[in-house]
Amino acid sequence: MPKRKPGLRAAQKEATGKAVLEAAREEFERVGFEAANLRAIAARARVSAGTVLHHYGDKRELLHAALFDDLDETLRRALAEPGTGPLETQLSKLTRTVFQYYQQRPKLSRTLLKESLFADEPWARKFNAQVHMVHGALARLAEEASARGELRPGVDGAVFAVAYFSFFYFALISWVQGAHGSPEALVEHLVRQHLEGLRPIRKPLRNPPRRSDP
Repeated sequence: MPKRKPGLRAAQKEATGKAVLEAAREEFERVGFEAANLRAIAARARVSAGTVLHHYGDKRELLHAALFDDLDETLRRALAEPGTGPLETQLSKLTRTVFQYYQQRPKLSRTLLKESLFADEPWARKFNAQVHMVHGALARLAEEASARGELRPGVDGAVFAVAYFSFFYFALISWVQGAHGSPEALVEHLVRQHLEGLRPIRKPLRNPPRRSDP
């Protein structure tokens, strides 16, 4: 029997891994993390439970991998295409793209929020790297808006990015707790209000020209 080529084996391994992660996301969303079991996840992915263990170890490792992989892809796609136009428009697109991800699986989103904030190593480091990636992108968008004249000169992009995160997480927590039904609109309102304080200050004319009589 001919041996499989290394490239083919790697591709099959990657495909199996993706199938397991997608099956895990579906099962975690359906029954919750605590009730989910590896056999059910393996059945969804059409692999053996041993294959799941071989790829990801235990159920919590599988949870972290499933959450990180999906969110990372969403974030990178959103940041790669911020769109054109004013900063407010770019941030609105980013906000809606990420919230669409959360809203697709509301139960899993609650788990994601908890696990990404309080994960153990090495996942804490990986989730923190995601935050730093988004923080850097937001800071650049703010600094570019300042260079265009949308915001005052010298606006601290890093501080603005922290403000955006505070708005985003407040809306996300409100949504997962059922306290707010439209988190995107809440973030956009908070961002708009914050940006008003960063706009260039326009000085009024001291002696406006008088209207001459005909």
